[in-house]
Amino acid sequence: MQQLLAQDARRYSTFRLAATLSQVIEMSSLAELQRYQPLQPPLVLGEGSNCIFLSDWQTDIVRFVADSVIRNQQDEKLFLHVEAGCNWHHLVQSTVAEGWWGLENLALIPGSVGAAPVQNIGAYGVEMADCCTYVDFFHWKTKSVQRLSREECVFGYRDSIFKRSLAGEGVIVAVGFQLNRHGTPHLSYKGLDHLPSDSRPLEVMHAVIAVRQSKLPDPAKLANCGSFFKNPLLSANQFQALIEKHPTLPYYPQPDSQVKVAAAWLIERAGLKGHRIGDVACYQLQPLVLVNYGAGTSAQLSELIQLIQRSVQQMFDILLEPEVRLLAQYD
Repeated sequence: MQQLLAQDARRYSTFRLAATLSQVIEMSSLAELQRYQPLQPPLVLGEGSNCIFLSDWQTDIVRFVADSVIRNQQDEKLFLHVEAGCNWHHLVQSTVAEGWWGLENLALIPGSVGAAPVQNIGAYGVEMADCCTYVDFFHWKTKSVQRLSREECVFGYRDSIFKRSLAGEGVIVAVGFQLNRHGTPHLSYKGLDHLPSDSRPLEVMHAVIAVRQSKLPDPAKLANCGSFFKNPLLSANQFQALIEKHPTLPYYPQPDSQVKVAAAWLIERAGLKGHRIGDVACYQLQPLVLVNYGAGTSAQLSELIQLIQRSVQQMFDILLEPEVRLLAQYD
């Protein structure tokens, strides 16, 4: 167990707003988690690619950094038990390089494996839940690990039980996956639709990386947390009314009769692509991404968020919901 006092929040969030974290505790084993006795539930943090500290943070922050991968191949299937601290993109690269189907569309998503189930990360028609078999969750109160099946995780669009009834109750310590030797590529999204239908996982992954790099800034070079807002899910009636007024709106039918529409398109049509408040801006190549040019503040970010939400709601009657975790602790 490593206890780090008075840490600069910019080390722990890829948006890099200035703030101070009173104590960051890094643990790498179940035994360390069991010995830990917090006075109040700590904040659990992965690699900081989906969270922004809007203020100083006074209570404990816990990072579970164990990152082993246990493999069990059974004929044409590969079962993985991956500890939470493993880097997500490294996991994708390693499995795709061996020809396994399942994670190729999720390449280059920043963050750790342990953070992936919380948001049920997804991209280009694929979600983490599609390959997830279970999640191991350590409870602060009982000091024990509970294995939740995929169904028990109640995965939804950027949603799970870990954002709801289990929020603050513990920490994800491992995730199980099933990958397959044979599969069909998901190529319906723009940027992948030029690939042949018999493309291999490696070809799909390279195309995904190329698309993401063409539109999304590298957090190491320009501070950001990737897609900032969720793509809205509309009822069939809501969508029909909207598409009649805006026939060029990109949309994606969902299995439950809802329709997902492109938040980036809504923001751009509201005239906010490239809009800047101080050092915080709506990225000029992809308006769904908010960026910090270096000296951004929480006040500037909050003002931009409110402007985007207000403008989109006035024009389209849709309230955009942040996908990024906005963390604030005030006296």
